[in-house]
Order: sequence, then C-alpha cells, then structure tokens
Amino acid sequence: METYKSDIQHINCDIDTIYNKLVSPSVFKAHIDANRDRLPKEALANLDKVRLEDDAIAIDSPMGALRLVVDKQRSSQPGTIVYQAAQSPVAFNMVISLSPLSDTETQSIASLELDLPAFMRAMVGKQLEQAASKFGELLAQLPYGAL
Repeated sequence: METYKSDIQHINCDIDTIYNKLVSPSVFKAHIDANRDRLPKEALANLDKVRLEDDAIAIDSPMGALRLVVDKQRSSQPGTIVYQAAQSPVAFNMVISLSPLSDTETQSIASLELDLPAFMRAMVGKQLEQAASKFGELLAQLPYGAL
C-alpha cells in the first residue's frame, strides 16, 4: 500500500475537540450551511457533490459515488482517525494523525493510503501527494472551536 503524507500542521485547538469533530463529519454540515454566502463559487460547486453523514463522507465523483466511513476499529481516541473507502475499486484510506503539543495546540498529519498497481503510481503519484498536502492544510484551517 502506498502512503502519501501532508506536511506537519499546527492547529490552535485541543486534541480531544479536534478528534470528536473529525469522527462525526455531520458536525460540519450546519457550519457550512450557515456560511454558504461566504464560500467561493468553486467550493460551493464541489460541496453539492459531498454529503456529510454521522460517521461517513459521501462524495459524487466522475468515477461514481465514493463513501468514506470512519473505521472504528482503527480509529483510536484521540490520536488517529481512519476513514476507509467503502465499495471502492481501489483499497483506499484517509488517515488523520493527531498529537498534542499543549492543552490548546495540536499537531496533525493527513495521509492517503492506496493500494495502487505499479503502473498507476507513476501516473497519479504527484496528484496524490498534492491531495494529501491540501487535505492536511484544510484540516488545519477548520474552525473546530466554532462548531
């Protein structure tokens, strides 16, 4: 399995709050709905393709529907959150690793784990590295305390 990781990010929030928000994606739905008018048009177009559920994220993509479900057995409070792709043609996980830096600051690393054939790695490896990096940056910008 190939792993693509983001850079280390620092989040100004305690680790327990971050963990509890990220294992329940539906928490973000109300915040997104309340702030739709402030989001860029590109984000709004993409948000229509995403459904935030209690323990999963469903995404409509050109390759079909993708559902990422919290893997409760591999997610350990408060250090690791694993989203596992359900019904995916490729084994795929999104992993969020959290470490406390203090009572009010947390370090995070986002990883994408995929079981790709060797010929595909060369074609999509760079894009997956960029996706992991952007995913890590997004996690650091979420308003955990406001949710």
